[in-house]
Amino acid sequence: MPNSSPPMPTPAELELLRVLWERGPSTVREVQTAVGADTTGYTTILKQLQLMLEKGLVSRDESQRAHVYEARVDASITQRQLVDDLVERAFGGATDKLVLRALSSERVTADELRAIRDLLDALDDED
Repeated sequence: MPNSSPPMPTPAELELLRVLWERGPSTVREVQTAVGADTTGYTTILKQLQLMLEKGLVSRDESQRAHVYEARVDASITQRQLVDDLVERAFGGATDKLVLRALSSERVTADELRAIRDLLDALDDED
């Protein structure tokens, strides 16, 4: 049975996918502007999007003069893949270790901790 999950994006592909998830369908020029025209050239973005099209990460609408690219996979699906991969590779499959490491970070805000508590309470209520 073939694997139906989308391919794991590279860091560069993930950057472009984030733009497409945020903006929605976009031209190469719009993507380039969003990632910073000073740092990445038009042809580099175009080539990357073409490779992502071949991999099935994006689709392309060719009905207009400027082709429009769109993410083919929801952000949540890609995020789940990346987290699953991280849990396996860095924490030996132990999700609790990942969560504890993330929560021990000084970057966690009070609002984020409240949201996490609310989520944990909601999960407890489901049991």
